[in-house]
Amino acid sequence: MTDIKITRDNNMSVISVECKGHTDYAVQGEDIVCAGLSTLVQSALLGLLQVAAINVDYQRQADDGYLRFTLPDNLTHQQRHDADIILNTMLCALNDFYTEYSDYIYLEVI
Repeated sequence: MTDIKITRDNNMSVISVECKGHTDYAVQGEDIVCAGLSTLVQSALLGLLQVAAINVDYQRQADDGYLRFTLPDNLTHQQRHDADIILNTMLCALNDFYTEYSDYIYLEVI
């Protein structure tokens, strides 16, 4: 099972994302659920880094399916806006995945 924890601030903006584990939906290399989740979260991280030009702190361990990233506290208004669009889009897609594959995904938004 993949555990996903999304943390929001008081303004309901996403400030951190943590994913742990593999979904075990299928054998490694054929697990479309795990691949889809990985693509969503990694694309959001790339969007933050390369499109929004936000210096995001992140850790990744591919072998055990771990990815965590945290946004800095000192975002400009434009960076916060861009991050909200990227991360809320990611969250919409993750919610959709969770609806379909809740036996393989645990999603917590706090």
